[in-house]
Amino acid sequence: MNNFTYQYPVRQHFGKGCAEDAIKKEMTRVGKNILLAYGGGSLKRTGLYDKIVGWLHECGKTVVDFGGILPNPTYAKVQEGAKIVREQGIDFILAVGGGSVIDCCKIVSAQARLDEDIWEMQYTRHQFSMEFVPMGAVVTASGTGAEQNNGAVITHTEKKLKQPLVGAYHSFAVLDSDLTKTLPMKQVISGAFDTLSHCMETYMGRPQSDNLSDEINEAVMRNVIKNLRTLIANPNDDFARGELMWDSALAENSLLKLGKQTDFQCHMLEHAVGAYTNCNHGQGLAIIHPTLYRHLLAEGKEKLARMAERVWNVKGDAVEQTAMLGINTLEAFIKEIGMPSRWSKIGITDKTVLRAAADTCLLMPGCCKPFTRDELFEILKERM
Repeated sequence: MNNFTYQYPVRQHFGKGCAEDAIKKEMTRVGKNILLAYGGGSLKRTGLYDKIVGWLHECGKTVVDFGGILPNPTYAKVQEGAKIVREQGIDFILAVGGGSVIDCCKIVSAQARLDEDIWEMQYTRHQFSMEFVPMGAVVTASGTGAEQNNGAVITHTEKKLKQPLVGAYHSFAVLDSDLTKTLPMKQVISGAFDTLSHCMETYMGRPQSDNLSDEINEAVMRNVIKNLRTLIANPNDDFARGELMWDSALAENSLLKLGKQTDFQCHMLEHAVGAYTNCNHGQGLAIIHPTLYRHLLAEGKEKLARMAERVWNVKGDAVEQTAMLGINTLEAFIKEIGMPSRWSKIGITDKTVLRAAADTCLLMPGCCKPFTRDELFEILKERM
């Protein structure tokens, strides 16, 4: 493995039904004015909003609403949130939702402490925030692992870019599997595939040789596959829900990335498609992954073969054949769990959108093959 320094700041509260006790305990450590951030109307329809507001009031907190965060959080929404934090004297941000809400709040936390535009600061001057409004996360849609790190994916609609920004770490994360039960199964499956994608993107990075981080990763990937199948068969399986939440956390709390230069070319390509469409993140990843892996087969065959044997339990007569069997098994699994395999299945039929995505996505140095933008466009086109 490569050299690394590891420090992890997020306190984890994990378990079925743990949310109330965890939130009340954490509120003893923070100030009075709480920004309660969430997405659409589901939080209120399910009654969770009233419960959380009630718990915060019991703790003597003043609650300021920050709702309406979109599935692809926008830079304009970040600026709106930062303005509320400044004007209302917010002491603490509580993000309740999935990756979109949590990512938005990470950047709100940073922008609220800055006098300059955080996008220009990071992408033009290559400088990063050092001060943040404290925050915590209550996860209701797992899969992104957004609560585990300080990275965020934000859509800048004016620039037609959907790209990473660096914001705040959470002081705590609440992982209560009960809170995921209100989600449609389609969303649960999409989130779990995002977890699997995070693992694969980390695994396929450098170094390609065997190492402890990758061996832990193999176990997490097997666990995702097993428990996603279990949950599809029985959506009331609390144990499987909890396992998938913890898989999501492990995939993004840096443990699997220690000593690695990660890949994430598939993620960057899907993010770029998402800048031009309302593409569901997990579904977009499912469409891209098998084709992208076939395009890097020559360069990545040894690592793909290792994943095929140890994760998918398939083996051919030669390394390249084993690698291809693994890719085919991944594609079969995607179909098995009801995820799309073509852009047309999710309403994307315009090749110019895919061309724009290929031309604007970030090119990742950790990928075992340096792709040209033309080849990335070919990968996207093959899935029309």
